[in-house]
Amino acid sequence: MKSILIIILLLCTTLGFAQEKQSLEIIEPQTTYENIHVEPIYENEHASYFLIWIKQSVKSHKHVEHTESITVIDGAGIMTVGEQQFEIKKGDFFIIPKDTFHSLKVTSETPVKVLSVQMPKFNKEDRIFEEE
Repeated sequence: MKSILIIILLLCTTLGFAQEKQSLEIIEPQTTYENIHVEPIYENEHASYFLIWIKQSVKSHKHVEHTESITVIDGAGIMTVGEQQFEIKKGDFFIIPKDTFHSLKVTSETPVKVLSVQMPKFNKEDRIFEEE
């Protein structure tokens, strides 16, 4: 009886600490959207993780205290980060340093879909749009 209780306890402990695995490629927006859709994936005190879909563009903006890492899951576009401009496509990864203006123009027929990781935890008041 003791060994059965120990096995059950170990099983429950293992399941309780297991990580939830998700395939980012198959997650799709659950609502219609005009240009940008943001889906929170995970958040803790150190970072925020978002799936973002962009149909047309992202206006130039910066995050004063956040570094942002981007992994492109689908689509293609022209990314501007500071003074640099470069093409992005599925599989690309890049970093946007804090306090750096950045924008995106989608060039593919399908929306650009990215995993955005913001460090530290995202605070919308930290986002400042560049005046046009």
